[in-house]
Amino acid sequence: MKNFNKLSLIALLFSIVFLTSCKKEYDSIQIVDDAAIQTYIQKNNLTGLMKADPDGSGFYYQVLDPGTGNTMANKDSVLFNYQYKSLTNGNTFFGTPANSNNGTYLGYLAEPNFPNAFRQSLQGLKYGAKVRVIIPSYLAFGKNGSTSVNIGSNEIIDAYINTFSTNKQWELDDTKIQTFLTAKSLTAVKDPSRVYYITSNPGTGTDVITKESTLVVKYTGRLLDGTVFDSSTDGTFSTTLNSVVRGWSVLTNLKAGGKMRIFIPSDLGYGTAGSFSQVTGAQTIPSNAILDFDIEIVSVTN
Repeated sequence: MKNFNKLSLIALLFSIVFLTSCKKEYDSIQIVDDAAIQTYIQKNNLTGLMKADPDGSGFYYQVLDPGTGNTMANKDSVLFNYQYKSLTNGNTFFGTPANSNNGTYLGYLAEPNFPNAFRQSLQGLKYGAKVRVIIPSYLAFGKNGSTSVNIGSNEIIDAYINTFSTNKQWELDDTKIQTFLTAKSLTAVKDPSRVYYITSNPGTGTDVITKESTLVVKYTGRLLDGTVFDSSTDGTFSTTLNSVVRGWSVLTNLKAGGKMRIFIPSDLGYGTAGSFSQVTGAQTIPSNAILDFDIEIVSVTN
């Protein structure tokens, strides 16, 4: 009887230890993530600044700038940039490419393209608002992570979302072009098409350039940060204005021998789709990118 009691006691103690260890090992990801987020908030003196999602889904957000425009509603378009960082080490995973911006309806700013936390944290704010959102892994990329952008399993995301003060892409593009011209001390003419151009040589040819004219040109195409995406400067490229991006239509202001620098809003360039390399498949021009071309008219044939 004594041996039985001793064995029973040992078995009971073993069961308690086993169950306790199992509970610690198998805490839910919600509990694990929230503990890590709370620790980060306290360690970085963000208590009172980072607010918990009022719906209780698990993310935290901080309004960095409430904006100054009209209040954004689900039915409204919103233009924005975003960036994903690791909460653990601050490394940047990915976000809006340089020379680009994202755009959609606020109500569409949710799964599957973006975490629902984006839309929820921006609701009630005004255009131009900026927010920081800490997203637990189960609301972000989960246990599978994302190999394409090197996000590991159960990674807590530190996201930054910057909205623009306008919800019209053409207005944003125009502002970007004017800001660029001012920064570079350049004076350009604004065409009715909204293309800006600088004529360094009007040309001396006699043929009038039309959209059907066959043009031999030298050109270099850049993004606003100076990245060259295409170039042909040997005088062998032949085209018509009907075969290139619409922004080239301002070349009708030139004659043979003319030279012009043009700044093309995104909707008159490659629009929301951008452009991809036919060789590698990589995106060479991001969505909503403004184009900066130097163009010389070698010859005109009508």
